[in-house]
Amino acid sequence: MSAVLKPRLAFRPMQLTDLDHIMAIENVVYTHPWSRGNFTDSLNAGYSCWALEEDADIIGYAVLMLAIDEAHLLNISIAKERQNQGYGRILLQKMMEIARTYGAAHMFLEVRVSNRSAITLYEKVGFNEMAIRRKYYPGDHGREDAYLMGLAL
Repeated sequence: MSAVLKPRLAFRPMQLTDLDHIMAIENVVYTHPWSRGNFTDSLNAGYSCWALEEDADIIGYAVLMLAIDEAHLLNISIAKERQNQGYGRILLQKMMEIARTYGAAHMFLEVRVSNRSAITLYEKVGFNEMAIRRKYYPGDHGREDAYLMGLAL
C-alpha cells in the first residue's frame, strides 16, 4: 500500500515580501500584467489582498476592493502550471466568502471578452454578464473590450 499525500492549501493575507513571487506569476499569466506598484498600492490602500499557497508555495493570489455593500475583484490569478486543476474556483469562492464576511451584497469584476476559460469559471459560480466596457484592457493590437460581470452574494 502506498500513501499519496494530498497538497495542503492555505489562504493568507498577501504581504509586500510576497511580491517577487507574485510578480513572477503575474508576468507569465498575463500579456499586460499588473506592475509591482499596482500590488503595492493595493496593499497600502488596505484592499483585501490574499495569497493561495500549496505546501507553502504561492500558487495564486487575489485582490478584492471592498466598499460599503459591494466587492470588486480587481485581480485573481493562478500560476500557469496549476491552472485547470480547480484552484481558480477555490480561490474565487474564498474571495466570495471574504466579501460576504465584510457585508458585501454584490460582487463585480471585469474580464477580457477573449478569456473564455475565466468567463466559464465565473458563470459556473453564478456571475452574470451585466455590460460591456469598450476598449477597457490594453492589447497587442489596440485595446480589448471587457465584460462587466456581477453576482448577488
